[in-house]
Amino acid sequence: EDIRCKCICPPYRNISGHIYNKNVSQKDCNCLHVVEPMPVPGNDVEAYCLLCECKYEERSTTTIKVPELRPLL
Repeated sequence: EDIRCKCICPPYRNISGHIYNKNVSQKDCNCLHVVEPMPVPGNDVEAYCLLCECKYEERSTTTIKVPELRPLL
């Protein structure tokens, strides 16, 4: 299993948009725990994080990997 939190943050002031991924628990899936390094100074963190959309994702990496099959000759 691949468990991660994905935060999509749009452009903010002079900072370009960015996608952040981090392996954290579901309860820690938020901007404050995932966005590192924080691209804005302390007084802008709350406003920046309100713009970010964070989603907890669970994926089965087994289904993503495709084994190579070779016929026996």
